[in-house]
Order: sequence, then C-alpha cells, then structure tokens
Amino acid sequence: MSIPEIYTDGSCLKNPGGPSGWAFGVIENNEEWFVCGGEESSTNNRMELLAAIEALEFVQGSVYNIYTDSDLTLKCATGVWKRKANLDLWERFNNVSKGKKLHWFWVKAHNGNKYNEIVDKLANSEAKKYKKK
Repeated sequence: MSIPEIYTDGSCLKNPGGPSGWAFGVIENNEEWFVCGGEESSTNNRMELLAAIEALEFVQGSVYNIYTDSDLTLKCATGVWKRKANLDLWERFNNVSKGKKLHWFWVKAHNGNKYNEIVDKLANSEAKKYKKK
C-alpha cells in the first residue's frame, strides 16, 4: 500500500498584504481531490502554510507524504528553522498535525511537476478572485 500524497501551494499577488490564495491536492488510491481558498490581504508565506494546514484538516489518515515548493514551510515544519512569524498558524499546524506522521519533500516550483503545477494555478486563480477591480 502506498503512502497518500499531499501537494500544497500558496500565492500572493502583491506581497505582503495583497490578494492571496492557497490550494492543496490529495492523491490517494488513484483518486484526486483539490481544494482552494483565499483572502483579501495576506502574505505568500501565510498562504503556503495555510495550504498545508487546510490539507491536514481535510485528510482522514495518519501518514502522508507532503510536497511543497516553500522552503520556509518545509524547514519550519520539520524543525530545521525556528518559527519566527505566523505563530498563530503554526499553533494551528501543531494541533492539526498531532498524531500524523508526515514525510516532507521540497519540489521545485514551475518545473513541470504535474500536481505542483495544478495547485499553483489554483492558488493563483483564487488570489485573483480577491483582486480589487
């Protein structure tokens, strides 16, 4: 049995404080789910982390491979770097990841990875919904 995969991404059209979006995809047992959302004003780093949090709230299992193009999210989630900002989201992350075994992987953005490209487009599209006209 293979480990289910989660791909996450965040977007901010004018960083910081611009229209922002997040998205994730879950690939499990030959099925795919994609979910996205956004905010009127946020930062790219918050959206990257929020994508991971939303994904972990969505899934039911306890073991996942998580792919992100955010070095900050990956290194803070795995304890390599100290968490200095977005502490409200890190607290939420701690709660939702409790009891889950997460294998983190960094994937290069805009490099042809199918699922990274999908969540990138969804996050960017979501951010554009919040763009002031």
